[in-house]
Amino acid sequence: MVEAAQVRAARALIGWSQAKLAETAGVPVSTINEFETGAPDRIANEAAADKIRAALEGAGVVFLPKDDGGGIGVRLREALEGEYIGWNDLNASNDE
Repeated sequence: MVEAAQVRAARALIGWSQAKLAETAGVPVSTINEFETGAPDRIANEAAADKIRAALEGAGVVFLPKDDGGGIGVRLREALEGEYIGWNDLNASNDE
């Protein structure tokens, strides 16, 4: 199951508000708020948590499980368009 910290981090990563996530997932904003404040057990059914996860995954978020190398996390499936400079393209001309 996705954890509250992952949902908060995922929203920040893609720039979504709780309202945007609620609208996309088809759940009330109060459900998002309760989940993110660490109360996933208050969500009446697991279907709401599944909808939240599916909405974020649909926006390109990948949920990283806890493993031997580190804790839970999130990342983007692909780099945001226009935001990524490849390793071979790094040079003094594109320093900011």
